[in-house]
Amino acid sequence: MIIGVPKEIKISENRVGMTEAGVRQLVKEGNTLYVEKDAGVGSGITNQQYEKAGAKILDTKAEVYAKADMIVKVKEPLPDEYELMKENQILYTYLHLAAEPKLTRVLCERKVKSIAYETIQKEDGSLPLLTPMSEVAGRMATQIGAYYLQKDHGGKGILLGGVTGVRPAKVTIIGGGVVGTNAAKMAVGLGADVTVLDVNTSRLEYLDDIFAGQITTLYSNTQNIEQCVAESDLLVGGVLITGHKAPTLVSKQMVSSMSKGSVVVDVAVDQGGCIETCRPTSHQHPTYEVDGVIHYCVPNMPGVVSRTSTYALTNVTLRYASMLAAMGVEDAIAKDKALFKGLNVYGGAVCYEPVARDLGLEYKPYRN
Repeated sequence: MIIGVPKEIKISENRVGMTEAGVRQLVKEGNTLYVEKDAGVGSGITNQQYEKAGAKILDTKAEVYAKADMIVKVKEPLPDEYELMKENQILYTYLHLAAEPKLTRVLCERKVKSIAYETIQKEDGSLPLLTPMSEVAGRMATQIGAYYLQKDHGGKGILLGGVTGVRPAKVTIIGGGVVGTNAAKMAVGLGADVTVLDVNTSRLEYLDDIFAGQITTLYSNTQNIEQCVAESDLLVGGVLITGHKAPTLVSKQMVSSMSKGSVVVDVAVDQGGCIETCRPTSHQHPTYEVDGVIHYCVPNMPGVVSRTSTYALTNVTLRYASMLAAMGVEDAIAKDKALFKGLNVYGGAVCYEPVARDLGLEYKPYRN
């Protein structure tokens, strides 16, 4: 199969869809790889490294899309790329379509076979292609929160872990999944007073066990969220319902109850956000204030730790890229149930029910 790896164009997105090691493997398996010039520079991968691995470098994004049977990316296509996609082309990337109605319609109109990393799901419910980036984003959320709590960055002037004789910062994490667990690891490591809320009591039991009493776990309901948010110096939103738009769990009124100079980091922003006052920002202009509370809501947080993120991502995406290249979409999803759940758009229709439901579009299940 002919596989194309274009350069990402989202603001401050320095990741790339495939490492040189991934290219080498796909070429070894008999595929032809075209990589857009300088696509890997932001992740420390040169054109020469790609060429040594067996790829051919093309000067423009248009050339890559025109030649490729399958496009392997990191983030969803932006409007400048819409016209480049063609019928029956495979698009393999993070899509988050529940928050992207326009893109969803374009993929349907152009009849692109769209596989979303974030909805590939194993039988145990795990999301293997979302996990590494959730780990990165969760760890970054605490790191970023600590940074903006500093007075010189607009915060209330609190050291996350405090010092001897002085209380540490109060950190509230909504959602005890991969994002929440990794945010908690960082916060505990820095010495903060950490509370994690979740509706899954089994998950709370697991967190109690692994943190051995170093955090407080609470069942996630309106009252508990309200009380925790009001006391928080740092609030991290880490809620995910696979494929769906994130539920709004923190109201504007709750945010207003936080003291001035507190910080909100909503990792769920790429699925619409779980905090009412959240709106997408960028790495160039990452924050804004609501009632004196600093909001950091960048959808592609891992994009600025691109070297780590790109290699972690290729580690998990390569297996399915190999299957798609060897068998095509139809045979690959017939063979692998997890990959089947990644199919979001096929034959001009939305075939992933949560996306169709959230966007009010017709749901047309895939039939082989």
